[in-house]
Amino acid sequence: MTIKPDKTIDCQGLFCPEPVFKTRLKLDEMQIGETLEVIADDPAAKSDIETLVKNLGHEILSINEEDDVVTIIIKKLK
Repeated sequence: MTIKPDKTIDCQGLFCPEPVFKTRLKLDEMQIGETLEVIADDPAAKSDIETLVKNLGHEILSINEEDDVVTIIIKKLK
């Protein structure tokens, strides 16, 4: 099953802390239940965004790593 995200942010070419900062800002403006796709190529982005999502109480629906690019789908829970 492929998840079609409600919003997408492309953080390729950005390095810590930009991908996490942009993810947080986008999640803050989204509605509960919406999904966000984050695309990043910063090696630290995956673990940093996983930590952010856990701390905010949201859910990671999928993580896909291909070459040096990670795509994370997040569901806003609150």
